[in-house]
Amino acid sequence: MVGAVPQDWTVAVVVVTYQSRRLLGDFVGSLDAGLAGVGAWRLVVADNDSDDGTVDEIGRLAPSAALVGLGANRGYAAGVNAGIKAAGAVDAVLVANPDIRLEPGTVARMVETMIETRAGIVVPRLVDERRHLLTTLRREPTLARVAGEAVLGGGRAGRSPRWGEVVTDPAAYGSRATADWATGALMLISLTCAQTVGTWDESFFLYSEETDYCLRARNAGFPLVYEPDAIAVHLGGESGVSPPLYALLTVNRVRLYRRTHGPVAGAAFWSMLLLGEAVRAAAGRPTSKAAVRGLLRPAAVDPRGR
Repeated sequence: MVGAVPQDWTVAVVVVTYQSRRLLGDFVGSLDAGLAGVGAWRLVVADNDSDDGTVDEIGRLAPSAALVGLGANRGYAAGVNAGIKAAGAVDAVLVANPDIRLEPGTVARMVETMIETRAGIVVPRLVDERRHLLTTLRREPTLARVAGEAVLGGGRAGRSPRWGEVVTDPAAYGSRATADWATGALMLISLTCAQTVGTWDESFFLYSEETDYCLRARNAGFPLVYEPDAIAVHLGGESGVSPPLYALLTVNRVRLYRRTHGPVAGAAFWSMLLLGEAVRAAAGRPTSKAAVRGLLRPAAVDPRGR
């Protein structure tokens, strides 16, 4: 129940845009109701050099918003970092994709949860346009989990904490819980967490930057808490249907694991991931075909050739 948010609490809404003009009307239109009950809030837009009229649309829809131009498409993490830097003195930062639609009272409920649990990061229940649950919670990547997903498939493996990285059991989304990490479409980060953990890793152009950040936060003593009573609509999920984006997501999973566990474990992780994607590519899945090509030639799928 909304009402426990201190009236002097301030939240900066940091949205990272790139060619996002068509999404902004509904996003901005959901902010007043979505942030109802929060003491004060401000909008910060970090734009990755859009040329589709995104900047003009922000000026029309939210003339008081702080606009940060990155001068080039530098990626999601760079946008988040620039937005947080421009946010100024606030109690928390709400990092959001422009394809998010806040439900009334969503952010106040997230703030309440942050205060009640002393969480460093709070994430809401995300649903699609048809109100179907999106499985956004994740477990830390391990060799057992990538092997389980390769053999069992992500859906079945995800029902077991041992064998799946994605939490796929709908029952797990029915009550407040902690998670190792969550997809980064909408997350509330406390000021203390942000100051302690530091910046998002800009070496990840897109994907795995939120994994890295959430795991660093957890390791620093700032848990991630999922709040089911805070709800938002997410129109995204392009990585599941776009072969190029799915390939980048897959390659960055290996990059992160190799960096945190070393080359030998990284090679084993790569092998298990390649096996699983190769089986699905043989069955005709276009995203898996792209993932296999990316795993064999990773520089070809990263916009910066990494």
